[in-house]
Amino acid sequence: MGGPETIAHTREASMADAESKLHVAPDPEPAEGEEFSIAKPSAFDLNKFVSKRSAAVASVETLLTALPHHTIAQAKDFVRLHSNEEMNWSPELCFVNVPIKGQKRDMLHLIEEGLATRYLPSARILRFRLALASKPGDVLFLCHVPTRNLDNPWNASNLQACEQAKTHWTQATGRKEEGVDAYKIDFAKDVDAFPEPRWPTQSLVDLIAKTFAGRMIDVADHPGLLRLIGARQSIA
Repeated sequence: MGGPETIAHTREASMADAESKLHVAPDPEPAEGEEFSIAKPSAFDLNKFVSKRSAAVASVETLLTALPHHTIAQAKDFVRLHSNEEMNWSPELCFVNVPIKGQKRDMLHLIEEGLATRYLPSARILRFRLALASKPGDVLFLCHVPTRNLDNPWNASNLQACEQAKTHWTQATGRKEEGVDAYKIDFAKDVDAFPEPRWPTQSLVDLIAKTFAGRMIDVADHPGLLRLIGARQSIA
């Protein structure tokens, strides 16, 4: 074993070695004429996080439900009827007006012709076509288009207005106060006064079904028909 001097020397060497391992080299000094470049954080761009898409799915049409239905004159405005008569004008249909409890006006019902002619007088049966129509601003409705008694001036002028509304914004106004039994037909002063209607892609059959849902008389014990013939209805 070494003496005290040897032990002390060994301890000093160990401590020096430990210090050398813990020593961190200082940052190098910049060369003469050289400056330090401190990296700046990139500019924050909030636009990268802006929400740009609508919540609704693009190009998805909102399906229509029940539409109003009335004559072209009852629109009390300029009207267009769909020009594709084959696809958007119905054949002649059968209707009846049924009194409904709690309603001031009778409600128009579709009815199968066989049931109508079997149970009802002919004067109660209404017959006309339904055509997809629109007022300015895509206010859609089903237009009643006359098909019977076309020698009657009211029906004849009504039909004329419907036909002309396929290509022009048309307004029909009654002339009864003038002592004339017919409609006055007017066109919009400017052809482009209103944008062309944006017609729905739904079929006319689907629109009619939704409009008259719950008001289709297709069986002999339908409450609407029983009401018209004065038959007792069972109370559930």
